Amino acid sequence: MPDEIDLARRGLFRGRLRTAEPPVQLPWSVNWSAFVADCTRCGDCLAACPEQILVIGEGGFPVVDFQRGECTFCAECVSACKVPLFRPTSESPWHYKAHIEANCLANGQVFCQRCQDSCEPNAIRFIPVLGRVPTPTVEPDRCNGCGACVRDCPVGSIKVDGRVATSDCAGQPTLKQESE
Repeated sequence: MPDEIDLARRGLFRGRLRTAEPPVQLPWSVNWSAFVADCTRCGDCLAACPEQILVIGEGGFPVVDFQRGECTFCAECVSACKVPLFRPTSESPWHYKAHIEANCLANGQVFCQRCQDSCEPNAIRFIPVLGRVPTPTVEPDRCNGCGACVRDCPVGSIKVDGRVATSDCAGQPTLKQESE
């Protein structure tokens, strides 16, 4: 009997033939299919991350969990990896952006601006509207997808993934899938 579990075989019994792509991959990582094909799941990147936001995801592959904190783009995960799973750090780390879901407190007329306070690139702005609580918008051109706003949101209404957020002035976000 082999010492290692064949995860592909387990997936067959669960009705999944491959590991599902996570909402957020590691910064500078290659596309998901190439990543899972070559990743050894050694955990070196998890140990190297000073923010401790990398966790073991489905199939034992490392993924980013913004509930644990933000990515500072230090590239320690890239340096720790012995396998060529990453693009050059001179490139953009990823194309992920923050977007605000409909359950945002401002949409319920509750004043909260924690996401704006935690957003270092000032990508989250609150638009004042007469007679209403200011509503948030995400400026995609300014958002680097670091995830600092995710952990600070008291109701979990901020997500970071491959969708691009565009908002109208009433704070009702509309989402579109970003094509690469």
